[in-house]
Amino acid sequence: MFQIKVCGITRAEDAAMAAAAGADALGLNFYPGSPRWVGLPLAEAIVSSLPSGVLKVGLFVNAPIEAACSTFDQLGLDLIQLHGDEPPEYLAELEGRPVVRAFRVPAGGLPAVANYLRQCRQLGCLPRLCLMDSCRDGSYGGTGMTAAWGDLSQYPIEDWNPPMVLAGGLTAENVAEAVRVVQPHAVDVASGVESSPGCKDAVLLARFVAAARRALKKVL
Repeated sequence: MFQIKVCGITRAEDAAMAAAAGADALGLNFYPGSPRWVGLPLAEAIVSSLPSGVLKVGLFVNAPIEAACSTFDQLGLDLIQLHGDEPPEYLAELEGRPVVRAFRVPAGGLPAVANYLRQCRQLGCLPRLCLMDSCRDGSYGGTGMTAAWGDLSQYPIEDWNPPMVLAGGLTAENVAEAVRVVQPHAVDVASGVESSPGCKDAVLLARFVAAARRALKKVL
């Protein structure tokens, strides 16, 4: 899969910067309510500019099944990231397309995650990865808030649980401590490498990727 994902890519030049810095996955946000939203024409231009080996992830929030599937197929994406209130049955209807399931985890919220994953397993649609994000009412992510690292350090709850991607307020300054405490398989960043929402900063990108790479080497 991947170790370092930069989400909310809105410009081809930002995609090139992130890939050059060493990110191995980039996220395109198809949620119209996000300041990092991209439409299909722009997404196509960004995807076509990517070097080989960089995974392409499409982020969706409560999108119709048909829209998520057609976007995935049309762009040749590698993963569908579900960041809304999609039930386990939604994953089953994606017909085997690989999924990163994002959870906005409040303090003490891991039992709900465990129950969701058990339902997915029963339906035969377990996600490839689980992304753990911070929780703020009325928001579907990208808040810049850190997650409850202490709680997330208790994941996986069962040995078959998918690998974890840690998100939520990560920066070059805190990613090493976050990785040390939580010990995730990968990390995901958006606002922590931006000069403004949707606009990535080359210096912040380079610093984040270098710090994350060093930290992940110690736990993987």
